[in-house]
Amino acid sequence: MDKYKGAVARTAHDLWKADTGEGSYRNPVLFADYSDPDVIRVGEDFFMIASSFTYLPGIPLLHSKDLVHWSLVNYCVRHLPFSRYEVPAHGSGTWAPSIRYHKGWFYVFVPLPDEGIFVTKTRDPFGQWSPIKALRHVKGWIDPCPFWDDDGKAYMAFAYAKSRCGIKHKISICEMSPDAQELISEPVTVFEGVQTNPTIEGPKLYKRDGYYYIFAPAGGVENGWQTVLRSENIYGPYDYRIVMHQGNTDINGPHQGGYIEMEDEAGYFLHFQDRGPYGRICHLQPVSWAQGWPFIGQEQNGDGIGEPVSEWEMPVCGEALQDGGQAAIPVSGKVPPDSDQAGIPISDDFDTCQLGLQWQWQANPVDSWYSLLERPGYLRLYTFRNVRREENLLWYAPNACSQLLQAPAFEVTVKLELHPGADGDLCGFGMIGHEYSYLGLAYRNEKYFLELRTGKVTEKQGEGQAEEKVAWSMEEACNKIEIGLDLSEDGTYSYFVCGEKTDIPGRFRLFGGTWTGARLALVSLNTENRPSGGAGDFEYVHYRAKERGI
Repeated sequence: MDKYKGAVARTAHDLWKADTGEGSYRNPVLFADYSDPDVIRVGEDFFMIASSFTYLPGIPLLHSKDLVHWSLVNYCVRHLPFSRYEVPAHGSGTWAPSIRYHKGWFYVFVPLPDEGIFVTKTRDPFGQWSPIKALRHVKGWIDPCPFWDDDGKAYMAFAYAKSRCGIKHKISICEMSPDAQELISEPVTVFEGVQTNPTIEGPKLYKRDGYYYIFAPAGGVENGWQTVLRSENIYGPYDYRIVMHQGNTDINGPHQGGYIEMEDEAGYFLHFQDRGPYGRICHLQPVSWAQGWPFIGQEQNGDGIGEPVSEWEMPVCGEALQDGGQAAIPVSGKVPPDSDQAGIPISDDFDTCQLGLQWQWQANPVDSWYSLLERPGYLRLYTFRNVRREENLLWYAPNACSQLLQAPAFEVTVKLELHPGADGDLCGFGMIGHEYSYLGLAYRNEKYFLELRTGKVTEKQGEGQAEEKVAWSMEEACNKIEIGLDLSEDGTYSYFVCGEKTDIPGRFRLFGGTWTGARLALVSLNTENRPSGGAGDFEYVHYRAKERGI
């Protein structure tokens, strides 16, 4: 056990509690960058997925019984079958996905903005998902959503990425095979929002009382709103309404998510809010219907448009109908017995033979990057040499082992050892973003140094161009140390040495990455980009709540 005082926070719930304990929940229900969420209900179980861009395994799968308490249970994409994802591809990778359940199968539609639209499926969401299959190799198609109609026909709605194809204001639909394995028609543009919704994306297609509805975020990530389209024909014409916006609240850009309906027609909408360096965090809104249109949130300023709520009654959950009125097949028997208690893991003692679900890499995972067996009770990260680049920086390190932030404030301590193989070896941890820092042990001239390095991404397109420097260094007596990081609610953080809690000079502002929030990362690399047989051993990563973070 580390010397620092305070109970170790094992799950995200220990840092951020959405359940008030008084029959209500507060927003956000998840203070984490589960960007572009989509959600379904199957029997008594709710499943949520999110985009993950260059971080792999990709598309996290979360499970809940009440839409408020969530557990991280799986990933839908383990590997992307393109060589470019062998290294970090910041801003590319898995964009806004969608999840649906149809005739015993779970489907996740996966957009790669540079490669096309793909699909993966499974009968057991907690088990193995199929390798992604291409539905269309095309650049610029994004945010696909499948839909099965009452007559057995199947369709896919999608949007476009301006950065890839110059379009950002259209929604299109094409027909697909009922088994969701191929597209069988060319797309038809069903909505053109160049004047009224100049940016519209993330379509989610539903059917209710004979009408087709497309829930679509519009207006941009930071300051947009939620639009709903409605038509009696799947190909339109579609009327539209703005059904939720910021109004007088402090919840900016409330949009992009998934709609859930209970058996009593009570509805909920799970969506994101852009919180800058923290990424896109998840809120849950009540939904009601009037004259064939949804109303999301609560009227708060007299303009007739819903605004997001800060607190609401806990959902009343039970059996429900899903997917256009088809009786959902319960999968409760497949749910791990302790899944509701599992939550979203954060701290790690590395005492199992598999890497915890909280960890993702910056590229397609490679087994040779690490070991949990060579030294039981430790995560061993082998010192990485970047053979594809002249410089070896954290921003370019595919073996950076990272996880999402789960609260606006916390303290985290890490105990590590460096076993060098060459001058320039370093193991440490820090925050990844467009401006970043990391602290760790470095080895030079047969001596150990506690070294703080800072970096900045100067060109953010593609994988980005970055520069890095040593901001502070101090000689250490040995190869083992316990260090920590203190993040405050104002979005700044500092480093310290545990024990007597000696502060390291400097306070840093949190920065997000390319379409992502900041992430905490463990790393072992050679800063001089030399070959090395060295490694960094991490004994634990321990989070602790700060009083204002609960």
